[in-house]
Amino acid sequence: MSLPPLVEPAESLTVDEVRRYSRHLIIPDVAMAGQKRLKNAKVLVVGAGGLGSPALLYLAAAGVGTLGIVEFDTVDESNLQRQIIHGQSDIGRSKAQSARDSVLEVNPYVNVIIHETRLENDNVLDIFKDYDLILDGTDNFATRYLVNDAAVLLHKPYVWGSIYRFDGQVSVFWDDYGPNYRDLYPVPPPPGMVPSCAEGGVLGVLCASIGSVMVNEAIKLITGIGNPLLGRLLVFDALEMEWNEIKIRKDPATAPITELIDYESFCGVVSEEAQIAAAGSTITPQELQELLDSDKPTFLVDVREPAEWEIVRIPGATLIPKDEILRGDALASLPQDKQIILYCKTGVRSAETLAVVKSAGFKDAVHVQGGVIGWANTVDRSLPTY
Repeated sequence: MSLPPLVEPAESLTVDEVRRYSRHLIIPDVAMAGQKRLKNAKVLVVGAGGLGSPALLYLAAAGVGTLGIVEFDTVDESNLQRQIIHGQSDIGRSKAQSARDSVLEVNPYVNVIIHETRLENDNVLDIFKDYDLILDGTDNFATRYLVNDAAVLLHKPYVWGSIYRFDGQVSVFWDDYGPNYRDLYPVPPPPGMVPSCAEGGVLGVLCASIGSVMVNEAIKLITGIGNPLLGRLLVFDALEMEWNEIKIRKDPATAPITELIDYESFCGVVSEEAQIAAAGSTITPQELQELLDSDKPTFLVDVREPAEWEIVRIPGATLIPKDEILRGDALASLPQDKQIILYCKTGVRSAETLAVVKSAGFKDAVHVQGGVIGWANTVDRSLPTY
């Protein structure tokens, strides 16, 4: 359905702005009025990563007058495969500052406000209140529910995007006019069920595909043109090059959002079973090294995927992917006369696997806190990280 323009037009465009935005101005649906609305718009982008990078650059190029950036992280070399707003010289810098500099290089007429902080219950409403529209490019469920609930409480629309490997999703949520994120995902998936991009990977160019659609929706909402993705979920399969649409409706069973909640507890990082299993059965990379150097019989298991195994591994480990253990297929291959030591990339998957291994009778099994990344950062710094 069509919606009224989100923003009133600015008083005027300068001569330089007319030259810059001329290709917009000659589009009848945008024209001078639409470009003035873009100039007057205040848009907040949550995250300057894979989706935030193209979104910020295209919002700036489109002439959005004020851009807010919420980002607390620093630029890592592994980001550069997809986070095109950052460059080689930005490694180690604040992502928010790096993104600001790139935005101003694209369009010096944009007012950039950076919020170098993690979005939390105690700051989200204060940050959101001054913006007309939110773009959510985050990659974890706790922050997605936080963004949704804050937007609902403040009666603000937001554009949501999600990416994983070759798949992307985009929608517009605005509780005043249609469904919100909880109508699509009433509850988060079980902990450990959906890997993050850091664990499962993402095709770099997919970020541009989904991020550009997000900006397209933002422009439509700001100017009041077209049919926004409100009540529609756009699903993209980059391998098959297919776009599909799924209708979303308000779920009458969805409880009204009246306050912010504990989102970490709501979503969980690891399951309760994994937390119980890991209590007293977690070792550090340094303790792992001591065990491997001792005479104690041990069996070191890497529960990651084969592609990750090819990147880096702890010497002496055996690859048994988590799913094979969770299905029970590989339990018979675990020796009964050695202590089982599990590790993954950072410790989340190994904790989930530990619960299954312990329940199968390997009571002295342990897992490595920090995983292979912790090992590479503290024990063998010659190893690559990813």
